Amino acid sequence: MNVGIVGYGAYIPKKRITVEEIARVWKKDGKKISAGIGVKEKAVASWDEDAATIAVEAARLALDVAHIGAEKIDAIYVGSESHPYAVKTTSSIVGEALNAGQDYMCADLEFACKAGTAGLQIVYGFAKAGMIRYGLAIGADTAQGRPGDALEFTAGSGGAAFIVGSKKEEIIAEINDTYSFTTDTPDFWRRQHAQFPRHAGRFTGEPAYFKHVVSASKNMMKKAGMEPKDFDYAVFHQPNGKFPVRAAKILGFRDQHIKQGLLTPTIGNTYSGASMVGLASVLDIAKAGDKVLVTSYGSGAGSDAFILTVTKNIEKKRAKVPLLEAIKEKEYVDYAQYAIHRKKIKTLGE
Repeated sequence: MNVGIVGYGAYIPKKRITVEEIARVWKKDGKKISAGIGVKEKAVASWDEDAATIAVEAARLALDVAHIGAEKIDAIYVGSESHPYAVKTTSSIVGEALNAGQDYMCADLEFACKAGTAGLQIVYGFAKAGMIRYGLAIGADTAQGRPGDALEFTAGSGGAAFIVGSKKEEIIAEINDTYSFTTDTPDFWRRQHAQFPRHAGRFTGEPAYFKHVVSASKNMMKKAGMEPKDFDYAVFHQPNGKFPVRAAKILGFRDQHIKQGLLTPTIGNTYSGASMVGLASVLDIAKAGDKVLVTSYGSGAGSDAFILTVTKNIEKKRAKVPLLEAIKEKEYVDYAQYAIHRKKIKTLGE
């Protein structure tokens, strides 16, 4: 049975803060930091935006592309490490907002930045088994970063949603196969009740990010009998602007393969949404027959890799506004406004 993406959508908040503005407050060299991490600015969720609202917006866009009613969705999975509730599902909020009815499976997922692709694997499996008509997988985050910490320069907000189905005439990108690589590597964590996460500095690069992304990608290609030259696009998890570029070079991909999906330099690291937002951008321009490799990464640690083949249906089913155009609409804030919107300043009763 052919199973693949029948609709997609991505949402990035309009507010932005530059790396240099954050550095100014902490009396650091903003230009040096920006060059070092390959990020110029990041998206900032407003005070009334969270992972749930981002998920809803992305899902609505995905429904528009899919040309189906929400009542046909039989499974909803939202991956995030910033769910608005510790005990209360984000996925049921999304289902209610979409008017999906009541006959659907749902759950919230958490595996750092790969929770969204874990959801994509789940709905892919359900659709492959014939258990659902359509499944909705979402990766959305309002990433946290301790004030003054290195994470604060990259932790952004945003997300993407993908609707998976099995009707050949509706599939715009067939999911050919998937592969996961997992180890117990504690490079990034947040204890219960802690507001901000902690990380192991350079340890987050090697042996964390690179070991998992490279291993998952290599094993996925080996499983499929493919090489980098067989792909038109590649999307790797993008915690900053430098890691995915280096991973691509290690694997043998060229800059042209990753350019379209590399958005972190202008929106920051959207965590669970990062690799999925990159894929959404690729689908905005991909043509029939194009091959795409997507590999996520989540601290803790693991990577999910996918191989997709774009179909001819893509020509009649795309986002109305390409993501690279949508993110040009932005509003810059200073650090004081940023601190208020991201609730870094606590008031009495919070």
